Amino acid sequence: MPDSVLMTYNNHLIAQYAQLAMILEVCATPKPGNVDRDHNYPDTHFEHFLASAVSVYPVLEQASQDSEGIGGYIHRAVLESGKWQKGGNTHFGAFMVLMPLVMAAGKLIDKSDGSPAIFPELKQNTLELVQNTTVKDAIEIYRAFSSAGVKVQDVSELDLNDPASIDTIMSNGTTLYELMEISSSYDMIAREWTAGYPLTFECANSILAKKEIMSINDAVVWSFLEILSKNPDTFIQIKFDGPTAEKVSARAKHIVSIIEDSGFDGAKKDIRAFDEELLMAGINPGSTADIMIAGLFVALMGGLEV
Repeated sequence: MPDSVLMTYNNHLIAQYAQLAMILEVCATPKPGNVDRDHNYPDTHFEHFLASAVSVYPVLEQASQDSEGIGGYIHRAVLESGKWQKGGNTHFGAFMVLMPLVMAAGKLIDKSDGSPAIFPELKQNTLELVQNTTVKDAIEIYRAFSSAGVKVQDVSELDLNDPASIDTIMSNGTTLYELMEISSSYDMIAREWTAGYPLTFECANSILAKKEIMSINDAVVWSFLEILSKNPDTFIQIKFDGPTAEKVSARAKHIVSIIEDSGFDGAKKDIRAFDEELLMAGINPGSTADIMIAGLFVALMGGLEV
């Protein structure tokens, strides 16, 4: 980042912040249950995430100049990521939560204040963008899910696994925001869209505060645990079940309490043990990681220095 607090949020910088957010998230170690610099999954490795983050720069840069077409940009990012790495779905959820923020950042009126003072305007711009999505955006998201091969929650209507859902969307005139409203009761990313990005901005403020007293790595890991402790992870619920997600969140809450009592360094042994337990069980809080990427992007927009 530039040395000066004053900076110009041009479209190149916005795209670079989004890339850096994706890279910082996957580098954070140990981030319980997820791929990081020390741990891979059998088919999805650390390098796949790095390649994905690098690949989507052109999509992010163009999106930051636009005020419509969120669904199309998410779909394009999924396709571009897939060209650069063969590790499967690395950033689908991240693109879902990040793309509206990237587009909203490009609409900031005050583009010279690299501080949290821009957060209210960034949040308002984001809400306006997602609320004004279209039927075409909804269709693009369904196509993106198909392109990425993402596992999703079984539902009784507008099933993402059912190609006929696109015809239903078109005939009903269902927008992408309306789809998110339907999913918000069980999906963290959809809830961010419809509730005003509360976890994203909570995460951004948490990282900014913690970075004052610790490394960016430790600030991200601690913030990750805080978000997970209070929000059962959607990806775990889909892959396993609700009770498993609740159990993981309870374990994260216990570790957060250890950090608060003994300091971050005093809790590192417990964090590493939690990480190993989740990895052995194949339990990865992927949706929480997506929220972290969005939070890191917002924090960078707000002046976070690495």
